[in-house]
Amino acid sequence: MSSAAYLSFVVIAGIIVLLFLIMKLKLQAFISLLIVSIGVAIAAGMPLDKIMGSIQNGMGGTLGFIAVVVGLGAMFGQMLEVSGGAERLARTLVKKFGKDNASWAMALTGFIVSIPVFFDVGFIILVPIVYSLAKETKKSLLHYGIPLLAGLAVTHAFVPPTPGPVAVAALVGADLGKVILYGIIAGIPAAIIAGPIFGKYIAKKIHVGVPEYMLKEMNSEVKEDKDLPSFGFVLFTILVPILLIVLNTFTNVFLPKESYTRVVMGFIGHPFFALTLATLIAFVGLGRFRGMSREKINEIATSALAPAGLIILVTGAGGVFKQVLVDSGVGKMLAESFAGSALSPIFLAFIIAVLVRVAAGSATVAMMTAGGIMAPMLSAFSVEPALIVIAIASGATVLSHVNDSGFWLVNRYFGLSEKDTLRSWTIMETIIGVVGVITVFALSLFV
Repeated sequence: MSSAAYLSFVVIAGIIVLLFLIMKLKLQAFISLLIVSIGVAIAAGMPLDKIMGSIQNGMGGTLGFIAVVVGLGAMFGQMLEVSGGAERLARTLVKKFGKDNASWAMALTGFIVSIPVFFDVGFIILVPIVYSLAKETKKSLLHYGIPLLAGLAVTHAFVPPTPGPVAVAALVGADLGKVILYGIIAGIPAAIIAGPIFGKYIAKKIHVGVPEYMLKEMNSEVKEDKDLPSFGFVLFTILVPILLIVLNTFTNVFLPKESYTRVVMGFIGHPFFALTLATLIAFVGLGRFRGMSREKINEIATSALAPAGLIILVTGAGGVFKQVLVDSGVGKMLAESFAGSALSPIFLAFIIAVLVRVAAGSATVAMMTAGGIMAPMLSAFSVEPALIVIAIASGATVLSHVNDSGFWLVNRYFGLSEKDTLRSWTIMETIIGVVGVITVFALSLFV
């Protein structure tokens, strides 16, 4: 067996072992990625005295950026959730759009809310509004629920500062402002087609009302309108970090290095500063000014870091996998093998993410694995790294089924059978991924 063929076998075997550990042995993704990284390093012939250093460099190099961004983003999102900011966005947009166009309002709400708030949290907060609309109009829950889910799923996968695209951007060395920009460009058509358009179609095929077991829970969660923060302030708080990061990207492109404006924007538009500012605005505007004590705000911020910690560690393990591929020479071999291939790196990234997503169920594991494999290969391609991020996110979104927690979340809250969850949720997720990768490929022809 040639050296290239052997190293290719090592990578494939590593992925198979990773899936076995997660799926069959139910081993936590963090430790599974570490075990596979060590195994690949040994099998690829790395000197034993170099392996642990490679692991340390991979973890440290990735988390130096990721830990700060994900931690700040988690606290920011938690504040938006607890204050009722997400609910305010939904109510105001439904009122502005009117009942006839409420499905579009729900898609837009999900699109905005999932930028700072985790997908499952955003869904649970907003699903009572879907219930209310369905009861009032007598339409299927899916008429409003699918657009909400599509909006949430798109920005959760495509638009930083959500952890997935931030993590992959760190792995492949993509500019976060460009990831935001391309993520929004790819996300808008994906959210429209998978949301209001598909939602209207599938609602006619599957009519489902509010599940009886959810009625009591729904009534207990409804807040008075006067208890919610203002729409303008909530929207401003969410958009501040996004605009600062994107403006920094534009100044880097259009202004010379010695420009004072570029230097200033490089500081205030860095994700660390932008998210710190947004988090402080949320603490003050959504917390202190609305009667929360300092102790309560501190409690909210601290509780947000528990789920963020797990995401940070899994992301770091993805960085370890990438570093092992680089240091062992496997990444260089893969790059040389695919350099002359007719297959676009956009579709290669997408396919790798799809395979892991379908097998493992976890979008995070799919993104980390695909990001780790693609990162050392990008030098062989003339492709914008930010587009690779969205391609991987697209692949990690498609074909959500029974091994994905999101599948069962939707199944329970909408009272669907497994078959109908596949017909609605799974197809919606697949539409998002397919539209996303097609849009990204089209962008790659011009960028």
